[in-house]
Amino acid sequence: MTANQDVARKEAGASDKKARERESVIVPMVDIFEDAHQITVQAEMPGVSRDKLNIQADRNGLLLEGDMQIAMPAGMTALHADLQTTRYRRSFVLSGELETERIEASLKDGVLTVRIPKRVEFRTRKIKVNVP
Repeated sequence: MTANQDVARKEAGASDKKARERESVIVPMVDIFEDAHQITVQAEMPGVSRDKLNIQADRNGLLLEGDMQIAMPAGMTALHADLQTTRYRRSFVLSGELETERIEASLKDGVLTVRIPKRVEFRTRKIKVNVP
């Protein structure tokens, strides 16, 4: 291998590593609940503030993103961090029975809760039986 090939290979490897680091995300753990009226998604996203959240929904998908903020004492820098990234990202495919235009979200104690109502025509309803 020539010196030029070796340099090109190292540069390509460094470029690939940088691309992987940019794409590297933390996939938050989630719990998903369903009842007669809605789907509830609870995602663990500790360290993310409300202003660092990005929640997007369209007819077919839900995207949850957030940037974790790690507080460092003034005048100190980290020498080592086990985290390779501070960005959370998780996406879901949504059913057509959900009303994505009426999604509500809240954040408390590092848990993001997203409530997605079902369309009225898809909600379970109790049928009253009449006795003559």
